[in-house]
Amino acid sequence: MGLGERKLKILQAIIKDFILTAEPVGSRTLMKKYDLGISAATIRNEMSDLEEMGFLSQPHTSAGRIPSDKGYRLYVDSLMMMDRLAKNQQDAIQKSFLQSFGEIREIITATSKVLSHMTKLTSVVLSPQFEQSKLKSVQLVPIDEKSLLLIVVSESGIVRNAIVRNNEVFSKEHLELITKILNIKLKGLTIGKVNKDVIYDLKCDMKKYTSLVDLIIPVLLATLEDMISVEVYLDGLMNIFQLPEYHNIEKARDFLQMLNHKEHIMDLLLNSKDELDITIGTENRHEEMRNCSLVTATYKVNDVIVGKIGVIGPTRMNYDHIVSVVDYVTKNLTQLLNDE
Repeated sequence: MGLGERKLKILQAIIKDFILTAEPVGSRTLMKKYDLGISAATIRNEMSDLEEMGFLSQPHTSAGRIPSDKGYRLYVDSLMMMDRLAKNQQDAIQKSFLQSFGEIREIITATSKVLSHMTKLTSVVLSPQFEQSKLKSVQLVPIDEKSLLLIVVSESGIVRNAIVRNNEVFSKEHLELITKILNIKLKGLTIGKVNKDVIYDLKCDMKKYTSLVDLIIPVLLATLEDMISVEVYLDGLMNIFQLPEYHNIEKARDFLQMLNHKEHIMDLLLNSKDELDITIGTENRHEEMRNCSLVTATYKVNDVIVGKIGVIGPTRMNYDHIVSVVDYVTKNLTQLLNDE
């Protein structure tokens, strides 16, 4: 960017002060609060240069300066120093995961809650995409004479239940045989590979029980589809009311309405390319996100990226802290999923 060390120090001080106070920063403030070793007049000249270069803006005449999206981008790329989370913060994150009970949805919900709690912003988590997850078992359990419970378990820890209603009464022996065939054919297959050919083979092997199989197969396919569908989990929506940017009711309403478009949120998360990604203001693809920043990270199972977590807030977010929290939560989530 061709910025000298002095300009970089001034830009860094302005960003840190604005993040802390949400007020435009003037030269006197910088001179009093930060050891820059130069006069207020020199600071003003440097601030004017930074504004001309697009790193700062001035909300109105005679006001101090605030960072622009370009200024924030330079900060996160070159000047930001990730916080080292305090021991009590690390313990709080780890404890939140220990209290989840092993089911994927429980773990993802815990992730969303701890992210919003630790950042005081809105968290967003994409559930794992487990199309490549292998099936571990399929069970048929009688509920009553005309109802069965279908239980599907994947090696990745996903468990789904569905009820199959039938008009005929089948013996325990028949159900055990059907269950055995289902497991022989499906166990070890990835969910995404349960295709028409596999279903055809299943039906051929269970011709004697066509009426029941015709009831089970659609429920099974719907259950598998549910297992690989991606869900968006949000938490901390009300945190925005604690931020000066959203004391204006209309701005707060617009922010909440934007979060209602979950397809946009999913699109933003899925299109972040790096393992740890920061998208600032006008860099966002969707108009309603242009006043926000999004910090995202990927989590893995067996070194394969399966999902994403993130935090949404104003461009005036504490990037040093937010990035550190997202990074630490991601590492704990990855470890827990792999342990499970």
